[in-house]
Amino acid sequence: MARVLGVGIATLDLIFEVDHHPAADEEMRALAFHRRRGGNATNTLVVLSGLGHRCSWAGLLPSDEAADFVADDLARHGISLHAVERTEEGALPISCVLLDRRSGARTIVHHRDLPEYSADAFARLTPSHYDWIHFEGRAVEELARMLPKAAARVPCSLEIEKPRSGIEALFRHPRLLLFSRGYARARGFDDGAAFLAEAAPSGKTCYLAWGSGGGWCREADGRIHFQPAPKVEVVDSLGAGDVFNAAVVHGTLQGWTAPRVLAFAVRLASAKCARMGLEGLERRSERFFDAEGAI
Repeated sequence: MARVLGVGIATLDLIFEVDHHPAADEEMRALAFHRRRGGNATNTLVVLSGLGHRCSWAGLLPSDEAADFVADDLARHGISLHAVERTEEGALPISCVLLDRRSGARTIVHHRDLPEYSADAFARLTPSHYDWIHFEGRAVEELARMLPKAAARVPCSLEIEKPRSGIEALFRHPRLLLFSRGYARARGFDDGAAFLAEAAPSGKTCYLAWGSGGGWCREADGRIHFQPAPKVEVVDSLGAGDVFNAAVVHGTLQGWTAPRVLAFAVRLASAKCARMGLEGLERRSERFFDAEGAI
C-alpha cells in the first residue's frame, strides 16, 4: 500500500449526545459523553491507515494533556508522528459537539489557540518519501508555499471544506480537489453538477460530497458522474466528509475509475453515518465488492 502524508490539524472533540438540540436558555442533561481525537486531516489518515496505507501526520502539537491524548490515539491507529512539530505556545484546539441522537445531526463550537503548521516546518520534510500528500485547506498563506513544491514531486489532494480568502489560487496545484457541500453552497450553488460544471477549475479531477444527497465527480476531461447515497439510519455524521475524502484518495491510489471511486466514497461515508466514530469502519468496506472486485 501507499505512503500517505496528511497535513492539517488535530483537535480534542468533546461530544455530548442529546435528545434534541436545546433552545436558547434551555438546560438539559446529556444522554452520553465521548472524548475523541478529531480534526479533518487526522480523521482522513485514520481511515486510510485502516484501509492498509502507511500514514504520517504533519501538524502542530502543543505540550498539554490533550495533545498527549491525541498523539496516543494516532499511534494506536498506526499513524507516524515523525513530521509533527511540537510547540510550547497555545493549547490543542477543542471542538464541543452537540450530537442529536434522534437525527444524527451535529452542531460544533470550535476554539483554537494554536499557531498553524508552517511552510518552514513542511520544508524540512522530503516530499518524495511519500506516494501521496493530502492537504487540509486552511492557513492559505502557508499552503501557498507548501503546495507548489509538493505537487511538483508527488501527487497531492486538497480538501476545500469552506470558503477561505485566496484558496482558489491554490486549485491549479493538486491532482485532486475535494469539495464540500458547504463550500458549493457558499459559492451560490444548490446543485452539485452545476457547481462542478460552472465553478470548479477545468482540467482537474474534482469530487464533491453532498451528504445524504450522495456525491458528484467531474473528471479532468469534463465528464460528470453522480452517485446517490444509500438510505441509512444516521447515528453520527461527525467526520463523514473526512471519510469520503479518505475513500477518494484510497480509490485513486488503487487506480480505479472515477465512477468506482465515487461509489466507494459515498458508500463508506454513509456507512460511517450509521455508526459512532471511525472504529472498524474499514471492515465495512469489504461488503461493497463482489467476488470479482466490482463495486
